[in-house]
Amino acid sequence: MKIICPKNELQNGINIVLKAIPAKTTMPILECIVIEVKEGYIKLIGNDMELGIETIIKGEIIETGTIAISAKIFSDIIRKLPDNDIVIEKDETFTATITCEKSKFSIAGKSADEFPFLPVIEKKEALLLSQFTLKEIIRQTVFSISENESNKIMTGELLEINNNMLRVASLDGHRISIRRIMLKEEYNDCKVIIPGKTLNEVSKILSGEADSEVRIYFTERHILFEFDDTIVLSRLIEGEYYKIDQMLSSDYETKIVMNKKDLLSCIDRATLLIKETEKKPIIINVIDEKLELKVNTSLGSMNEDITIQKEGKDIMIGFNPKFIIEVLRVIEEEEVTIYLTNSKAPCFIRDEEDNYIYLILPVNFNAAAY
Repeated sequence: MKIICPKNELQNGINIVLKAIPAKTTMPILECIVIEVKEGYIKLIGNDMELGIETIIKGEIIETGTIAISAKIFSDIIRKLPDNDIVIEKDETFTATITCEKSKFSIAGKSADEFPFLPVIEKKEALLLSQFTLKEIIRQTVFSISENESNKIMTGELLEINNNMLRVASLDGHRISIRRIMLKEEYNDCKVIIPGKTLNEVSKILSGEADSEVRIYFTERHILFEFDDTIVLSRLIEGEYYKIDQMLSSDYETKIVMNKKDLLSCIDRATLLIKETEKKPIIINVIDEKLELKVNTSLGSMNEDITIQKEGKDIMIGFNPKFIIEVLRVIEEEEVTIYLTNSKAPCFIRDEEDNYIYLILPVNFNAAAY
């Protein structure tokens, strides 16, 4: 095997497949990137048995062949080489020689015979989305998946297709994020749970261009993303997702509309006084046409007013500030609408068309302290 690749091309390819290299594994072969060179293409492959990534890079093929190389050593070497063409050769002992200008490395590689190549799945109907749309959907929902591996369902996102409506939802026991978009055409109904890790990694690889498409295929156990010269294959999470529709309500006692940036900046300032270990809530006190935001911690207190439009009753309610901040950061509109019922019931942040819905549970607090 012998290839010649520009450094930036090789580096970009390595960065993509590194996302499928496990941090810890009992199978040493999974710590490797496989370079597969056949007539017409140079392919880099990584696979951690849950998530597999293949990407094709540009370069000159002198001789075909395949080799598995330690991902860490390989990526470190390529990153520190000069910005020029890199020559990679493999001999019969699976020693890889990497040459760039005056630098020359020889490292021990492995046969790829034991490497679990990505299975070929049957491609039926492809869901077509722009890279921009998919990247935005992920950004606007993935922050509210659970990091607790003990509940596998919560570590994934529900992707649901109904005719020409796509809905993506995530939850972690304290909040729910839902994003809906109208598709350009109708599709067969579909409901799958995609690992949050997969979506995070896909989002990092996507260019986010509006005129570049992603083709998404589903099987009973896998989801396949195809875009540019890359494919990402992931196992789905098996099981039944939570009945989120039963958790949503259109009833409210108080509706407030305000400038999103004003609220975000205000909460951001309030968090300056909240130690991470304290887990103190921010208190929202809605009176007349004013939202009073309060915080009281061991470091001090803060009180700030924001002008709002209000319908309904006055209310005082407490929230984890992180949950509100994460929602406000992904909403594009200048104004946000918040629906409240009472100090014990969840609040809803949503637009009129329900293109996005965010549910956040309140936290208990001692009203007398405020």
